[in-house]
Amino acid sequence: MFSFLHILRILGVAYRYGLDDLALSSLNHPLARALRWTLRLGRRPKAPRGLRLRRALESLGPIFVKFGQMLSTRRDLIPADIANELALLQDRVAPFPSAQAAACIEAALGAPPAQLFAHFEVDPVASASIAQVHFAVLHDGREVAVKVLRPGMREAIERDLALLHWVARIIERTGPDGRRLKPREVVAEFDNYLHDELDLVREASNCSQLRRNFDAASGRGDWLIVPEVIWEFTTSTVFTMQRMYGIPVGQVDRLRAAGIDIPKLARSGVDIFFSQVFSDGFFHADMHPGNIYVSDQPETLGRYIALDFGIVGSLSEFDKNYLAQNFLAFFHRDYRRVAQLHIESGWVPADTREEELEGAVRAVCEPYFDRPLSEISLGQVLLRLFQTSRRFNVEIQPQLVLLQKTLLNVEGLGRQLDPNLDLWKTAKPYLENWMRRRIGLEGLRQTLTKEATQWSQTLPALPRLMYERLSRPDTSPYLLAEMTRLRQAQEQNNRLLVALTAVLAVAVGVALWALTR
Repeated sequence: MFSFLHILRILGVAYRYGLDDLALSSLNHPLARALRWTLRLGRRPKAPRGLRLRRALESLGPIFVKFGQMLSTRRDLIPADIANELALLQDRVAPFPSAQAAACIEAALGAPPAQLFAHFEVDPVASASIAQVHFAVLHDGREVAVKVLRPGMREAIERDLALLHWVARIIERTGPDGRRLKPREVVAEFDNYLHDELDLVREASNCSQLRRNFDAASGRGDWLIVPEVIWEFTTSTVFTMQRMYGIPVGQVDRLRAAGIDIPKLARSGVDIFFSQVFSDGFFHADMHPGNIYVSDQPETLGRYIALDFGIVGSLSEFDKNYLAQNFLAFFHRDYRRVAQLHIESGWVPADTREEELEGAVRAVCEPYFDRPLSEISLGQVLLRLFQTSRRFNVEIQPQLVLLQKTLLNVEGLGRQLDPNLDLWKTAKPYLENWMRRRIGLEGLRQTLTKEATQWSQTLPALPRLMYERLSRPDTSPYLLAEMTRLRQAQEQNNRLLVALTAVLAVAVGVALWALTR
């Protein structure tokens, strides 16, 4: 899957940026120390290790840049200085030629852009490592954005992923902390993300689901705008959606000039995030400023606009319940309950001492409560908890790491809009109401409504099934007699085996005696 020359190129980049020194320094082995000393002859890396790693990934191409971006979210696994540097990676990828984009569209949709669209902008409006976007107008007058997958991406990704899997296996076998860091699982997680992003039909379906979750019928129709998918112009390599008009959420001065209430906008972002997580269990997991806009149109002024749906997160009912209880325990400073939740979930070994885990959680959380609420970062609290969890061998769940990364994004966006945003104060009433709906009469009613379809088919059959079961002859005497016969046969076989063993032992003894005479 990957050529020898490709490996040599990667090794050359690694040597140029001193990544060999970075890797060997983590191995506590005499051979590794000797190799590190040999390779460092005549070379002294001066730049910080995080900077060297970031520049090396940029040199290796878009797939490694993507891997660095994903790795920057795994702050439970890597040191903070490396994570901070990798977080600076951006998709500043040069666009591929427009002629290639047109050829891809023709191959996917069966006709050139000139026939498919009334107008097609040749120059891309955005270019990333996986795809680039062109604006167009349909023949019925609708304005759309056409996302085109980069040519040859699948082959390049498969080649580089094969290499990453190989490196992960080596790290797991040689590094002192390799097994706990789970490099193979990290690469497998990255593999899944990339393949999801390679299938634009999957991204379009994510977009469609999120749009349905925030339609008028949901009661949240005025919270978030999600573009409509143009399915007749969408394939696995081309994704056509409604064109959106707005201001990037990071451009605060433009938002103020447009007359948008900035503090309200910050609180709305928190509401949207927690609504996705706890009401839907389905959330946009790539909420950085480049993917979130704010509408400046008069009829939808101040509403968020979501873009780029390649990475989404899903949570089970168990995950949602676990998260809500953890958050509420934090709010009430009930550290014993946090420890109990970790043990009950099975994410720490069963023999973990509850009071010891409680003390570790208290050491993480208590310093934050002594600060003004506006200075408390919920995302940083979760980050510290993940780091503390190392000593207790906590199994970090991938979906929760993705959630934590998204929460950091949301909190960062909110604080950028309103430095006085109190995420805890905004989130606490929502979580308390959600828990009341789950465990109160309303929660019971919703559960019964959800199960009504299944029970409506089972309940009428219960009398017949009970009658059939009760009218069957009692077979317990026959079963008891059969078990008795089996036990007797087993005992007889055991006695026979003992006798044969004794005879064999005597025969062996006689044979040995005869040989020694």
